[in-house]
Amino acid sequence: MTRMTLTRLTEMPAQGEPIVMVTAYDYPGARAAERAGVDMVLVGDSGAQTVLGYDSTVGVTVDEMLVLARAVRRGTETAFMVCDVPFGSTEVSDEQAVETAIRFVTSAGADAVKIEGGGEARLSRLRAVVAAGIPVVGHIGLTPQTAVALGGMRAQGRSVASAERLVDEALAVQDAGACCIVIEAVPAEITEVLRSILDVPLIGIGAGPADGQVLVLHDLLGVTEGATAKFVKQYGAVGDATVSAIAEYASEVRSAAFPSDEHRYAARTDALEAARNRAGVLAAHRDNTR
Repeated sequence: MTRMTLTRLTEMPAQGEPIVMVTAYDYPGARAAERAGVDMVLVGDSGAQTVLGYDSTVGVTVDEMLVLARAVRRGTETAFMVCDVPFGSTEVSDEQAVETAIRFVTSAGADAVKIEGGGEARLSRLRAVVAAGIPVVGHIGLTPQTAVALGGMRAQGRSVASAERLVDEALAVQDAGACCIVIEAVPAEITEVLRSILDVPLIGIGAGPADGQVLVLHDLLGVTEGATAKFVKQYGAVGDATVSAIAEYASEVRSAAFPSDEHRYAARTDALEAARNRAGVLAAHRDNTR
């Protein structure tokens, strides 16, 4: 098996090969993605909500993300692993951003980190991390870490000002050194405009056809509870199947149908006799000392 490289990823669009990217937050998810043959795995800060139970991505810490990232790294052999740097871990300074990125590379084996946004401060962080020798994936459009400033979790690029800002940010993020860019919740027509001016791969999520696509693993498997984003397509019903399986197990335990003989270990006659004798001796000793 050949491990995916950054060089190979950047060549794929020109060769007409769409890039397949999924999120994963643990070893089993990473193994499933690896066995399915995806090109990239993103350890997204969406894991804050998906597997850690937070209300948003803002509360997750670097240490928590590193636990998830290490598990995913242990489960991947060929996929290119990108790690989100969580909110608060790069905002203070370029130096803080570099220190955070280094932790993800040295402690979790990240191939690249992902930095959201295209404002001047974010571009400065991106340039600093790239200058430190660490590949950076950009993220424009809907940026969940700063969604409040964008008016909430809503599509971007639908007004004149927003569309112009996307063009400016896409080029600025590329020029700052991003190896590829994730674009989220943007009209497909705007994505196509950006593809025509960018030299790096553009990976869409809710942004129509692009050089690649990314979806949250739990969303595409149907594990996520409640309503999902408009751009999510469920390829399975693992969540319902999981609940059904657990409910069936609970029912069999309560009715004593499980465990049946086929799930039990057979006892050797001499071992059983020894256990009975030992139990008798100990019971007699206990009665005599009361």
